[in-house]
Formats: sequence, C-alpha cells, structure tokens
Amino acid sequence: MDASVLIKTIVWWGFGLGVVFGFVGNKTNFCTMGAVSDVVNMGHWGRMRAWILAMAVAMVGTNLLAYLGYVDMTKNIYTGNNFPWLAYIVGGLCFGVGMTLASGCANRTLVRIGGGNLRSVVVFIFLGFAAMTTLRGILGAFRVNVLQAPAVTVQFEHGQTLPSLLSGMGGLSQGALQLSVACGLALAMLVFVFKDGSFRKSLDNNLAGLAIGLIVVGGWYVTGHLGYGENPDTLEMTFLGTNSHLAESMSFVAPTAYTLEYWAYWTDASNIITFGVATLFGVAIGSFLYAMINKSFRWEAFSSVQDMIYHIIGAILMGFGGVTAMGCTIGQGITGLSTLSLGSLLALASIITGSVITMKIQYKILMRED
Repeated sequence: MDASVLIKTIVWWGFGLGVVFGFVGNKTNFCTMGAVSDVVNMGHWGRMRAWILAMAVAMVGTNLLAYLGYVDMTKNIYTGNNFPWLAYIVGGLCFGVGMTLASGCANRTLVRIGGGNLRSVVVFIFLGFAAMTTLRGILGAFRVNVLQAPAVTVQFEHGQTLPSLLSGMGGLSQGALQLSVACGLALAMLVFVFKDGSFRKSLDNNLAGLAIGLIVVGGWYVTGHLGYGENPDTLEMTFLGTNSHLAESMSFVAPTAYTLEYWAYWTDASNIITFGVATLFGVAIGSFLYAMINKSFRWEAFSSVQDMIYHIIGAILMGFGGVTAMGCTIGQGITGLSTLSLGSLLALASIITGSVITMKIQYKILMRED
C-alpha cells in the first residue's frame, strides 16, 4: 500500500477509535480523576474498578498481540532502556495536581468539550501550549537537562519492562514470559474488580472498562501492525502516521500539543494529521454525539475568576507533567501499563499521589471556610 494511503488509513482508524472512546466516556462518566475522588472522598470504588478493568483488558490484549507477532513491543516510548525516574515522579506529581485543579484529566477535558463545557476549551488550550513548550520549548530544556539528566536516569540492559527483568526465569521464551506475566497481573486485577457485587451489576462501569481497554489494544494493532510500512523517503521500514514514528496507542497530552501545532502551521505541507491528533478530534466528536443523542449537551462556563485561575494553573501543570512523565492517566495509566513498563507504574503512582494530596488540601481549605 502507498505510504500516503496507509497514513490516511491509520489516521481514520485513530479517529474512529477516538469517537468510540468519547462516546463511551461520556455515556459511562469514565473519569480517572473522578475515580480517585470517589475513593478518597466517599469510599466508592466503582469507577476505580472500571479503570482497573481497562488496565487488565489492555494488558492481556496488548501482550497477546505481541506474542502472536502482530506488534513489536520494544518499539514504543514506554519500554526503552532509559528509566528517568525523576521525570516520572515530578511529571506524575504535577499531572496529578493539575488534573485535580482542572476538574479532570486530559481525556476528560476532551469529553467535556464535546458536551459543551467552555471551561474545558480553556483547559485544552493552556494544556496544549504547556505541553508544546515542554516538548520543544523553554520548559523542554529543563525537562531534558534536569529531570532526564544522566545522573537521574537508570540504564536497563534489556529494557524497563517487568518481563525483561525476569528474563530467563522458568525456561520460558521472552514472548511467553511476557504474556504469562501480563495474564498473571491481569487475573489479580480481575479478581479484585469482580469480587464486588455492585460492580458486577453496573453496566456502565463494565462497559467503560471493557471498551476502553479494547480501544487501547486496537490502537496498538493499528499503529504497530497496520501502520508498519516503508518510508518512501528513506526506504526503511518504520511506523507511519504517528508523531513518534513508533507504535502508539491512546494518549492525550502530547497529541494536544501537536494539534495546536497543526492549527498554527496549517499551510505547512509537511505538517500532517497523525494518529494521536485524530484521536483527539474523535473523542470530542464521540462525546458530542452522545450528548446530542442523550440530550445532555449544554454550555457551561466558569463560576468565578478563582475557578478560572485554578483551571488554568491545572491545565499548565497537566501539560508540563504529562509530557515529562511521558503520558497521562490514559497514556501511562492504561496504554503504558499495557506494555508492563516500570516507568508507567511509577508515573501512574505519582499521578495518583499528586491528586490525592491535592484533594486532601482542598478538603482542609473547604472545612476552614465552613
């Protein structure tokens, strides 16, 4: 297949996956910040279990693809030899604080835009600008020279995934070991998820976990298998239609920056829509479609100047943190974890920690005001 046709195919698949993600996300109220808030403030684990179910489904599906030879899981941003632990921690903490101040993470921002939330439009713009300056701007210098400096980066000889650290155990091949570890971890997650009777009866939470987990698997298949082709300029095999030129799946921070860049350099013929950018449009449109069908679309604005300031600060922290930690609650929390990356686990733990601390502080402030 011609490279230009293949890129268009990958982009349209990304858009389609995004539409389903946005539709399901809006219908089921899937929100990772909301899941953390439910647990911390009310002791409700329904949406958290949905998130964990998505992780388990993505983990098994992704590693099954790798075992069957459809995707090379060494060729993505999560499983490399470099382990910049300080970047994962600082980026994750910043993202966790930011998503709490902004009332939702990057994917929830897109879902809310589709539902008519004007606050989320502001969050999207500031998040994207912060992500852009962290990727290649002034904040990028700090990220690379300080948070990803050699002194705070561990080098793994065979990659930073859990199976790579267990390589050779049990006499299994690397592929079999990776699938075995994934299935073992996923089984433990599923036991925790489905032992709760109320969760088993919740159609929305089950739908959210299953659908979003499968969407992540679909993203890996589309970019890592269908998108693997010959670069017409170098005649080398590469991953077409992605910004990283590697296999990708659902992630929403860096693609926000690429979206703003695409709009800013619209007339530049070399600037094309990629899989990541297409997923963003898809999520917003999918959410919009559900809002119109369900008649829940309504315009929402900031309630006060203070509310706007908190959302802007949160958006900036998310943009910086998401790029620094190499992913968001979806990008690291589901997509990254599906590769069994230790960096994804550390980033996710930092995101949750940052969010929990911020919620505790907000609660204390609220109690003092009352």
